[in-house]
Amino acid sequence: MTAPAAGDIRTFERTFTPEEVRQFAELSGDRQPRHLESDEEGRLLVHGLLTATMPTKIGGDFEVLGRSMTFEFLRPVYTGDTVTCEMTVETVEEHEDRYDLTASVTCENENGETVMTGTVEGLVRK
Repeated sequence: MTAPAAGDIRTFERTFTPEEVRQFAELSGDRQPRHLESDEEGRLLVHGLLTATMPTKIGGDFEVLGRSMTFEFLRPVYTGDTVTCEMTVETVEEHEDRYDLTASVTCENENGETVMTGTVEGLVRK
């Protein structure tokens, strides 16, 4: 494990599929019709918390154990949309057994529109 440092940036890109939305609906119990019935363009609305799994994946790359996560969902994400999520480590505080960190998150669709922003606080064990 490499020690985290302020300014570290990681990105992750993903295109959500109808099958992933259906699986998330089953796992989460959120079976609202907007997530399970196609719109006039044949798309499903991606759950906000499914979109929020993108920074979770990046946090896993950093080996972060999350303490708190705050997200603001700004635009809808639909199946077929490609979303790029960027996480930037803002602060790191070193302790004997861990690093405490805060990070900012921005997710954009393929049109460059911000769909979600957020803040993550957590720790990385040494």
